Amino acid sequence: MTVSAATNATTPAGLQETLDRLNAPSTTRQESAAASLDSTDFLRLMTAQLANQDPLEPQGNEEMLAQLAQFSSLEAQTSSSNVLGEISAKLDALIAAQERAALAAEQARQAVQTPTTSD
Repeated sequence: MTVSAATNATTPAGLQETLDRLNAPSTTRQESAAASLDSTDFLRLMTAQLANQDPLEPQGNEEMLAQLAQFSSLEAQTSSSNVLGEISAKLDALIAAQERAALAAEQARQAVQTPTTSD
């Protein structure tokens, strides 16, 4: 008997479907090769661009600041992604623990309600 089967008796069908969807473990998406570039790759590209620029027409300050802002944004996004991944893993573990506790409580309730026969 699953936890959702035990709660189906007390919750409406639409609500139960929503709860099942919310309690489903999260899945991670596959990233493309371009999306898997990290800060090291970004710095490597930026230094190559600086090393190979035209010395008579160097890159403007605005362009350099824009690239540094992009780098900062990339770092913040990577950090946020890592934190969200950790939160997701912890929530998945919490959901699994709650499901186990609900199943144990249901089994205990059924054990108390079922009279035992002794010879």
